[in-house]
Amino acid sequence: MKAVEYAEKAGEIFVLSDSFIRIKELIDDEASTIDDIAEVILLDPALSGTLLKLANSSFFNYPGKIDTVSKAVLVLGITEVYNLVIAYFTTEAFKPINAEEDFLESFWQRSVDCALLIKFLGTTMNIANAERLFILGLLHDLGELVVQQFDPDKVIACHSDDPAVLPWQKQQEVLGFTYGDCTAELLKLWQLPYSLIKPIREQDDNDCDQSSSETQLLYLAKRVMIRNSFYPEHPYSIVFSDDMIELDDQILDAAVEYCDLERLGILSVLKPSSVMIY
Repeated sequence: MKAVEYAEKAGEIFVLSDSFIRIKELIDDEASTIDDIAEVILLDPALSGTLLKLANSSFFNYPGKIDTVSKAVLVLGITEVYNLVIAYFTTEAFKPINAEEDFLESFWQRSVDCALLIKFLGTTMNIANAERLFILGLLHDLGELVVQQFDPDKVIACHSDDPAVLPWQKQQEVLGFTYGDCTAELLKLWQLPYSLIKPIREQDDNDCDQSSSETQLLYLAKRVMIRNSFYPEHPYSIVFSDDMIELDDQILDAAVEYCDLERLGILSVLKPSSVMIY
């Protein structure tokens, strides 16, 4: 099957809830107010609790206490709250997946790592509102879960212990597309913003010199995550084309350190079961 065919099948199983659709409609409606959005969020206690936990986490580092959903929307902004809502409902949508717990724990840890790395790198490079990049890292590889649902043997075949054959290269060889391609197709079916879909679709392109800063940062964060997860004894350059990027190992080391510090806190909110591995 092609990436879009996997995504279409997945769209019948992994569905964003009616609450998400209503929140999206309100955010897209310029006449909506903060209170309108907060009111719909409050109808889902689990979503409200998750949003407030994340808003008060060290990830945002807000100096005061955010104790209401309305204040979260006001302080963090509608876009950032929308991203947190996407994060929550995405993890909820994939609860019906047919996969072993160890596989899911590893997947979500790597996804959170990529999310933390892209946020840190965006902040270091003075990208405005770098927290918004978190959602790109979290969602970047959902295509792996899609393929796992329908062809788990192919997920195993896509795994490579050889750093000379990087994961996205192996995926192209086995599937004819990458997990990023499949992710982009699923997000398109979910009608998520193009600003999310485009960087995720282009994350494996070596020729991204002219791409947006979001695409370049996802390219960088994903590869640092891959190196850190699978090839920690190798230099960072193992996951980059020689002429693609000028590496600053000190910045990348700092990004990995930040990731190690923040990982458990984010996992404990988004995927509580995953903290059992620590």
